Amino acid sequence: MKPTLPIGIGYALAAAALFGASTPLSKLLLGSVDPWLLAGLLYLGSGLGLSLWLLLATRLTGKGSTEASLKRADLPWLAGAILFGGVVGPVLLMLGLAATPAASASLLLNLEGVLTALLAWFVFQENFDRRIALGMAFITGGGVLLSWTGDTAAGVPWGALAVAGACLAWGIDNNLTRKVSGGNPVQIAAAKGVVAGGVNLGLALVAGSHLPAFPTVLAAGTVGLLGYGVSLTCFVLALRHLGTARTGAYFSLAPFVGALLSLAIFQDGLSIRFGFAAALMGVGVWLHLTERHDHEHTHEALEHDHSHVHDEHHRHDHGPDDPPGEPHSHPHKHEAMTHSHVHYPDTHHRHEH
Repeated sequence: MKPTLPIGIGYALAAAALFGASTPLSKLLLGSVDPWLLAGLLYLGSGLGLSLWLLLATRLTGKGSTEASLKRADLPWLAGAILFGGVVGPVLLMLGLAATPAASASLLLNLEGVLTALLAWFVFQENFDRRIALGMAFITGGGVLLSWTGDTAAGVPWGALAVAGACLAWGIDNNLTRKVSGGNPVQIAAAKGVVAGGVNLGLALVAGSHLPAFPTVLAAGTVGLLGYGVSLTCFVLALRHLGTARTGAYFSLAPFVGALLSLAIFQDGLSIRFGFAAALMGVGVWLHLTERHDHEHTHEALEHDHSHVHDEHHRHDHGPDDPPGEPHSHPHKHEAMTHSHVHYPDTHHRHEH
């Protein structure tokens, strides 16, 4: 039987679409907001919006979340993710956007997926095969072609270096976030938004920036909530199901979404180059969608806590204090098991190859 596509792919594509759309919208806001201040407003809007959602969801339903709460052991990983992805990355991106055309920025944002995958493969030892690597190459090639200007003048613009630095910061962030991806994704995104947004906003105000008019603040907060908060929530869910490298590969479609929206906003015409870029990205996504990773593997005994249903990998007994219904979260044990089936490097398949 042909396996169904994992839900993680949908989460990854949603994350890419939302974040990709935020780039040209942020470019519009930079006309009236200091880059450092805008980085703070974007993330603070994300954090406050998601925190409000957590509060309202609990009060309206009268039920707790089915997701596992963050634990003390998660804090070092989350702190690192907030530092690199929430503080350093957004500031570098806003500085880069201020000095870089929107199309060129879209090109450089493809580096995030590449750097995320390289760190996952060679630093965090996540498995990959030639099909996944080739798919990543096609997606990245499409992004390069998408924004290639043909300008071969010597020297690298500082704006481009800033965007590339943001991609490296987010690549580190993505790999660190995977370590806590079993926790509540809204809680993770909200914490990152509130802390990182508050830090950048405070530093920008101390450095002499001034808050813009309220409509601009509201617009920045809305873009941040959708393009950073909801996007990050979907990204964390994708990490849980797909692993870091594959999630990063699908997320590399974000610049394509940004370029499409830029065409509508800035009234740029379609080109043959754009069509070829879309074709290359389409081939890359097809290579990933049709991946079939199937071999005998062993699950070592494990005890952890995350949202789950009672499937092939969750056949444990429940105690009287464990929550009813599915999905639910509670500490549970996995016995050692050896079997064979199609799988991704998700929470339960991080074995050696």
